[in-house]
Amino acid sequence: MLNVMPEGTSEDLDLLFGALADATRRGIVERLAVGEATVTELAAPFSISLPAISRHLKVLERASLITRSQQGRWRRARLSPTSLASAATWLARSERVWAERFGRLDQHLARLTSEQPASQTKTKTKR
Repeated sequence: MLNVMPEGTSEDLDLLFGALADATRRGIVERLAVGEATVTELAAPFSISLPAISRHLKVLERASLITRSQQGRWRRARLSPTSLASAATWLARSERVWAERFGRLDQHLARLTSEQPASQTKTKTKR
């Protein structure tokens, strides 16, 4: 098991990656990267109902990916990049660990290949 947990807990990362596992929610996050938007604006590119968009927003809010506010009749959503930073930190640490492991594997395989007698590296072809 990798020991590369960032400041957030495993449960936080589970919520975050679970929220991002859905294409609609990823689309909402991408849209909010441009700037805050109303629920109606967020729903426009999707062929789902406003209540369905609201459910997606609740999942994103629970994962701390967005914050929501109300201004009069309008509910607005805004990206909260702190959670994305936690995911990026976790991914970067995991990438370093795996890069080191693959590097050691490459070195090991190179040693094995260079240690083999020449007669074992040639293959005989049958006709």
